Amino acid sequence: MSGPQILVDADACPVKDEVVRVAERHGLPVTFVSNGGVRPSRDPMIRNVVVPKEKADAADDWIVENAKANDIVVTADIPLAARAVALGAHVLGPTGRPFTPETIGMAVAMRDLKQHLRETGESKGYNAGFTREDRSRFLGELDRILRRAIRAAG
Repeated sequence: MSGPQILVDADACPVKDEVVRVAERHGLPVTFVSNGGVRPSRDPMIRNVVVPKEKADAADDWIVENAKANDIVVTADIPLAARAVALGAHVLGPTGRPFTPETIGMAVAMRDLKQHLRETGESKGYNAGFTREDRSRFLGELDRILRRAIRAAG
């Protein structure tokens, strides 16, 4: 069995550098998937995949088609997180929030409720800013998840 890989929904991901740092420490490959705008790396463990801009969910689809159980997926996109959790992947949001089989249902329900409130004008839909605490929580959680994935693959 090969080890886990890290797949990152890279468009607007605020923790790309952190992913690379933790992946290097564990010797794991990282694939950044976006519809452009991610700077290339000379590191052979880092791969950039650019998907067509014309298809709204092209990056999500690529990640789901290439992720397998025990891989790590980094995304803030709740529908993508649900699809990756269904594959058996470890899924982590950029704020350090893990999405698990136990929590994904509520995350999807909350996303749908917030979308409904925005559509009806009940909510302006402002997202909280990304904080230093979010970054720190992400680093700790990613390290924890990677250790678990490596043990499971071993």
